[in-house]
Amino acid sequence: MPFNLFNKSLLTLKDFSAEEIHYLLDQSAELKAARAEGRETQRLRGKNIVLIFERDSTRTRTSFEVAAFEQGAQVTYIGPSGSHIGYKETIQDTARVLGRMYSGIEYRGASQQNIEALARYAGVPVWNGMTDEEHPLQVLADLLTMREHTSKPLSEVAFAFLGHVGFNMGRSLLLGAAKLGMDIRLGGPKAYWPDERSLDYVRTLALETGARITVTEDLESAVKGCDFIHTDVWLSMGEDTSQWGERIQQLLPYQVNSHAMALTGNPDAKFMHCLPAIANKETVLGQKLYKEYGLDGAEVVDEVFESKASIVFDQAENRLHTTKAVLVATLSKCL
Repeated sequence: MPFNLFNKSLLTLKDFSAEEIHYLLDQSAELKAARAEGRETQRLRGKNIVLIFERDSTRTRTSFEVAAFEQGAQVTYIGPSGSHIGYKETIQDTARVLGRMYSGIEYRGASQQNIEALARYAGVPVWNGMTDEEHPLQVLADLLTMREHTSKPLSEVAFAFLGHVGFNMGRSLLLGAAKLGMDIRLGGPKAYWPDERSLDYVRTLALETGARITVTEDLESAVKGCDFIHTDVWLSMGEDTSQWGERIQQLLPYQVNSHAMALTGNPDAKFMHCLPAIANKETVLGQKLYKEYGLDGAEVVDEVFESKASIVFDQAENRLHTTKAVLVATLSKCL
């Protein structure tokens, strides 16, 4: 059945029911198929969208721009130095200006409070392109990708997220899994676990949905029997780069390598990463970590990243299709 998401913001998956999430995944799959078959219908002609990026991105920016263009909308990009937000103008004043000019607003920055203020004052849908607390659009893409690579319903899927499990990706995957009744395991040092308030919230959800939630320091317990293993960079945007040494020491036992994949006991287990990944020494940062710490790959190694088990570029492509579904569902009165 269709759901009325018109004019609704996507700030966090907390605000969406399991049925609404499944609906967005269904519409993402349909829009993906329509694009591939050359039968896509433009539903956003006459719409104007503004993208606010306080932090740079490849996938978030391109997925929004291509999704909007292919649906007939126009896009304005405002980069990290392209506005007065926070310096000479409050976020609420910015929201009231942009809400009078644009049909919807994407925001990518550190503060979840900022995006909540945008949504409160703009009067148009606001979409979370990533904050330090939430990354809901990435989780929608991840869920679509998992759905494409398993014959199981999502409620029967088991997956692990390894490493810095308390930052935005671990927290957001945990929320998505709890909403959909999945089996999720967070594997990482206790110092990096989500806070107790967040864990209490998802455990309460799990009582209603049947989700199985494990948070552990034991790698084998985290990955055994999993269909998918996720990870993310160990030092996120905005964090002090001087922490690399400490992060490597604490998180290296949770690196996704052939040993971690073998511990699943599942020869069909897939590897997932929201990108960018530090899988080798072929980038400036990868070379720096190699020279300073002797690491040829950090959270994942090339042996896994470039293997047949890796579906990271399916994830990346699905950012387009899930973003498009969100734009159409929230800006158009019908799909």
